[in-house]
Amino acid sequence: MPGIARSLTGHLPPPRRACLEEFRDGSGGVIDQGIAIRFPAPGSYTGEDVLELQGHGSPVAMQMLIRQCLDLGARLARPGEFSERAFLAGRLDLAQAEAVADLIESSTAAAARSAMNALRGVLSQQVHALADGLTDLRVYVEAAIDFPDEEIDFLADGEVMRRLESLEQAFTDLRRGMRQGRLLRDGLRVVISGAPNTGKSSLLNRLLREQRAIVSDIPGTTRDVLEQYLDLDGLPVMLVDTAGIRDSDDVIEAEGVQRARQARQDADLVLEVRDHALEGPGGSHGDDAGGPVIFVCNKIDLSGHPPGADGDAVYLSVLTGDGMDALVERIKEFAGYREAESAGYIARQRHLDALERAHRHLSLGIERLREMRAGELLAEELRLAQNDLGEITGTVTSDDLLGRIFGSFCIGK
Repeated sequence: MPGIARSLTGHLPPPRRACLEEFRDGSGGVIDQGIAIRFPAPGSYTGEDVLELQGHGSPVAMQMLIRQCLDLGARLARPGEFSERAFLAGRLDLAQAEAVADLIESSTAAAARSAMNALRGVLSQQVHALADGLTDLRVYVEAAIDFPDEEIDFLADGEVMRRLESLEQAFTDLRRGMRQGRLLRDGLRVVISGAPNTGKSSLLNRLLREQRAIVSDIPGTTRDVLEQYLDLDGLPVMLVDTAGIRDSDDVIEAEGVQRARQARQDADLVLEVRDHALEGPGGSHGDDAGGPVIFVCNKIDLSGHPPGADGDAVYLSVLTGDGMDALVERIKEFAGYREAESAGYIARQRHLDALERAHRHLSLGIERLREMRAGELLAEELRLAQNDLGEITGTVTSDDLLGRIFGSFCIGK
């Protein structure tokens, strides 16, 4: 890196100072003028010598500068390589490294705040605290196994069960936070479905607060899947408007209905829109959905039903807006989303999977203890639970896992 810095700027910039420099090519011509900052090892993001160059942003000038760096011996970074190097150097743990990508990809302010919290180590601290609890109990159990002649029966004194109950609660609390964090990262796919002319496209427009879908009294207006992003009080939501589900001899409309049925299967949540002026809250399509269903009983301005939620139905009028707040709250309830906790931490599905495996080992250990009074089996299950938790932060990892994680990052970072 020092050689590249001297070739580009004519000298070695001072450490950790932003310096205005001219970036030159191999013949001495000026490519661009910008800021150069040198971070000597180990005081850098990756723990290695790093030179940061900030140009004017012209695509042509940037390509010329990159080409000159390559000619001087540099190479293009692999996806996620900088964060991978930071992880391998111990600058970040695995959950923090993933939070870098999640911060870049955040689609709501709440998701960005949560990703920043994960980058600061909030998730890692909670995982480490739970792992420490498993370790402490494992030490206690193994010590009792190693000294069987002690007068106190560690299985009868109640201390083990008290600690196990505390660990069970810790798993529950961490799972709740992780599920909230996963929602903030992955969002919710909500499909608006139902028969023609029930107000599906009007509901999409009302939720988006703008006219994005064509609305018409003519049945079959919507013939394809229309996807629109929505920030629902900090919860990222992908709204999917679909064709009205009915039998049709029209080839194009029939294809739209088929896509609508597939969209229902792929949904996290289905909003089954009904014309309450003509039919009740029940439905014939709710059983083919991929996720839970909220029956949206529309047109209460015509039926006279009061607005609000009742069981799995929400009564509203898309035309007047009455009852829309109840629908928004019901969507958040189905998702398990709590706006007050949106400043928690971002999490991924792999974190939840590892946590569930660890919890299963704990539960199995408790079962072995109760049924067989087998302290050795409990200690082994606690060890396996520790290993599963270690996958979250990278204490326990594999090259295959690292390849999948960092390969999903944006180019370079």
